[in-house]
Amino acid sequence: MAEKDFFTPDERKLFLANYHKLLRLTGDSFLPADTRKLKEQLVNFIKSDQLKRDIFGLNPLLKSLQTAIIVADEIGMKRASIMGIMLHESVSCGVTTLDEVNRMFGPDVAGIVRGLIRVQELYVKSPSIESENFRNLLLTFAEDMRVILIIIADRVNIMRQIRDAENNEARLQVANEAAYLYAPLAHKLGLYALKSELEDLSLKYTEHDIYYHIKDKLNETKKSRDAYIARFIEPLKKNLEDAGLKFHIKGRTKSIHSIYQKMKKQKCPFEGVYDLFAIRVILDSPLEKEKMQCWQVYSIVTDMYQPNPKRLRDWLSVPKSNGYESLHITVMGPEGKWVEVQIRTERMDEIAERGLAAHWRYKGIKGETGLDDWLASVREALESSEGTGLEAMDQFKMDLYEDEVFVFTPKGDLYKLPKGATVLDFAFMIHTKLGSTCTGGKVNGKNVPIRQVLKSGDQVEIMTSASQTPKQGWLKIVVTSKARTKIKQALKETEAKQSAFAKEELERKLKNRKIEFDESAMMRVIKRMGYKIITDFYQNIANGTLDINAIIEEYEDQLKRETETVETQTRTAEGFSLQKAMESEDDNTREDVLVIDQDLKGIQYQLAQCCHPIYGDDIFGFVSIKRGIMIHRTSCPNAHDMRERYGYRIVKARWAGKSVGSQYPISLMVVGHDDIGIVTNITSIINKEDGINLRSIGIEANDGLFSGQLTVMVSDTSKLNALIKKLKTVKGVKNVSRL
Repeated sequence: MAEKDFFTPDERKLFLANYHKLLRLTGDSFLPADTRKLKEQLVNFIKSDQLKRDIFGLNPLLKSLQTAIIVADEIGMKRASIMGIMLHESVSCGVTTLDEVNRMFGPDVAGIVRGLIRVQELYVKSPSIESENFRNLLLTFAEDMRVILIIIADRVNIMRQIRDAENNEARLQVANEAAYLYAPLAHKLGLYALKSELEDLSLKYTEHDIYYHIKDKLNETKKSRDAYIARFIEPLKKNLEDAGLKFHIKGRTKSIHSIYQKMKKQKCPFEGVYDLFAIRVILDSPLEKEKMQCWQVYSIVTDMYQPNPKRLRDWLSVPKSNGYESLHITVMGPEGKWVEVQIRTERMDEIAERGLAAHWRYKGIKGETGLDDWLASVREALESSEGTGLEAMDQFKMDLYEDEVFVFTPKGDLYKLPKGATVLDFAFMIHTKLGSTCTGGKVNGKNVPIRQVLKSGDQVEIMTSASQTPKQGWLKIVVTSKARTKIKQALKETEAKQSAFAKEELERKLKNRKIEFDESAMMRVIKRMGYKIITDFYQNIANGTLDINAIIEEYEDQLKRETETVETQTRTAEGFSLQKAMESEDDNTREDVLVIDQDLKGIQYQLAQCCHPIYGDDIFGFVSIKRGIMIHRTSCPNAHDMRERYGYRIVKARWAGKSVGSQYPISLMVVGHDDIGIVTNITSIINKEDGINLRSIGIEANDGLFSGQLTVMVSDTSKLNALIKKLKTVKGVKNVSRL
């Protein structure tokens, strides 16, 4: 495919302008021959006839270029990351090989290309990650932190470009994933500007009306808000100048997503959110005077305005694990309004805006201890976990968004733990053996149980006993993924030992009675007793829930039945289960849809009670942890919250076959004038309808109006809609709606 055929005129102009911008942003990080060799690779790729647009119709080379600019300009990463972004599409399509990249640009660039291709392969079928691939995605992230930063930048770029995309379903998938995966990742890595943008754009695409309602409200109040900020800043600026400090001050309005979350949490309208903005004081301070001058500003601010001591956040003394340093204080400003003031230096501000990349540059190192530890724990938990992809997602998201508490050992060593961590979490963080034998602790010299929640500043000593072992109940006490993983491993090892001992005991008792042990016959006994997992059966023998003598009697009966049977040993066709994996020739076009049918087998599903879906409704599936797949209407009142918080659990679903023989309870709300005989008329219409039964009716009348809630049994939406239409024709009925 020639360049002129693939690039539109606007894309060609944009590509050339962005290419020159990227070269300017790279500064002196490129090697002398890099620009020439990169240009050759791009030209070869364009001429190769391998360029393919994505599901949104975006040009892959232009998209890579825009992502590279975000990485260079907004995160501050240089040569290896930029080269990796620009080359990975070419390698993915087979135009260039990893060996060639390694030879021309070095192993660092080749490593990033390899990581990006691994992530790209996980997204082959869908624009959002599937739960079964989630663990692989995170393991790829954990191999090279730069891959995380690049993928976040790529998702920001895609979210900026798909505003007018025609594929609304794919856009919703991408937007939901941005909110539940990439925004938390950006938060953890200190990329607060990109995190806010991802959350805002996600809200814009998933909750269009809410987004623009808040945006319009912000625009309406901008003038008065700016005037208030000016009144707050003016005297503060004078006092800071009198103190001889070099600084600049800016007001920052909270993100639309942040305001929406406050509205939901506080259950109030836009007008009820009082802290719509924050004041940021940014000092031009030498490194050795940073903390002193920040606390000097704190003193000046709190002398002028009454502080709220409960809202002091000190990340100067102990920075966050992502390198974030700042001092936050909330004060009572003019007109009795609470105002958050953030105090930091230019260096701290750049780290807050650009995250890890800026932190690395200032520290002069390639890694950061807190995040290296976090990534190590992610890798350890994922590699040793046997749970589902959904469980991994839940735990990972929880780990991302948790605030931190800082606690000390008796020797004064500092440890960072997520908010809500207990003494038991702390014990496992120090060492697995210490956690496994933990019986309690001493917090600030006082004896406390293992479930004691720790607070910042606590000094913790762990108490142990050689006879102590992990218990099942411990999983409800701990919050860290490391502790949960180690406890589960210990419990499984204990259960395996107990099950093996119970099996040996059963076989020994059978041998003592001169009864031959037959594995297949015992399996049939276990299955008949209702056990799906063999270890559960032997575990119940070990803990005394099952009587071993009763099991032997069952086993003898089984052997007797099998001996007396007259069936031949020839297996019939009924003994076989034919399973055929039907695969499309093109995996890229295959899409998983749960088809709800009366004959559906092998999948546990239930119709949700919150919205009562019936045959014919537009539906989707939600994968629950314990109850299988819950089927909801797309108009379910809980649908928005489920998509926003657990978008990765959503499964496409549709009805199949016919609704013959199936009836569903549906509640209707009927509102109208309280006329004589209206209830009789309503029930008469329902009784005349074929295949519809009235289950219950409740009527309330007040000031000449009535409202009634009816529950009817109906087979599908066509009959339901026909019934609603007829009920609306009843004289005096004002409205009929489905609940």
